[in-house]
Order: sequence, then structure tokens, then C-alpha cells
Amino acid sequence: MRAYYYKEDGSDMCSPHDSGLSVSEQDLSRVGVLYYQIDVDYGLDRIDEICEERNYKSRDIVRINREEMQELDAKLDIFFSEHFHEDEEIRLILDGCGYFDLRSSADKWIRILVQKGDLLILPAGIYHRFTTTEDKRIVAMRLFKENPKWIAINRSENPVHNQFRNDYVGQYLS
Repeated sequence: MRAYYYKEDGSDMCSPHDSGLSVSEQDLSRVGVLYYQIDVDYGLDRIDEICEERNYKSRDIVRINREEMQELDAKLDIFFSEHFHEDEEIRLILDGCGYFDLRSSADKWIRILVQKGDLLILPAGIYHRFTTTEDKRIVAMRLFKENPKWIAINRSENPVHNQFRNDYVGQYLS
């Protein structure tokens, strides 16, 4: 995992957009983001422990690539729309690379490069977006507290009365 401030430079969303200004794990934890390194090649005992500790009950695998996903670019455009969820977003990268962008406490974009073995937990209510790296290939395990669901609430919808967003702001941004 490598985190840094996002540089608005007009290039494709799958480009690095690296400002050269690093963001530490401690900085990420201040906005509620948790990070773990998991050895995915030698069993997933640690992920089972995390699931037990955090009450994750189900999981699935998502593969994002041109061969398995029709209309990949249109799907990436959807993932790249700024949104939040009313549940944590938990992703363990099993193969490939991608970028999670999330908002800092100052409302600036932080880009997080995730690679094989990176487990990222975004809190409910945090504004974020996702894209792949330029090769457009990633395999991730998604973890859920309940049955799998993925409901995005776009920032453009101005969800000022959403309790999950308000809880996040009260806990991390006040």
C-alpha cells in the first residue's frame, strides 16, 4: 500500500496522479481507514481472524478485467464517481493493482495504491472512489458484515441528512 495526495493533472483516471506528497498510515487512521498486510499466498488464516474480530459474515471475489467484465470502462466510470456507503467497504487484493481515492479531513483527495496482499477497510460514510491502474486488472475479495450489498450514495445527490455520513463526520471530521 502506498498513499499520497492526488495530483489533478488532466490525465486518465487510471494514471498514478502522484503529487509526491506522501500520506502515512497514521494519517489514514485519522479519517477512519484501516490497513492490514495479508499473505494471500500461504493461506488466509489472518483474514479469518479479522473476520471474526470485526464480525464479517460473508465474502465474495470480484474480478475486474476486460476478459471477464463487459463494458469495463463504463463500469470503472461508475466506480470512479465520488460516493459513500452505509457499510464499511472492505477489500483484500488477491492479484493486480488498483487505486482507492478518499477524502482527507481537509476535503482533498488521497490516492491509495493497493496491491496483492493489501487489505483496506473504509468506514461507512467516507467519500471515496475506485479505479484500476492502467493495466485494468485486479482481483479482490470483498468482505461484508451482512449479505453482500453494494449501494453507493453519490456526493452529487447531496445526502446531508444521511445518518451514516453524519456519524462519520461527527467521529472523524469534527
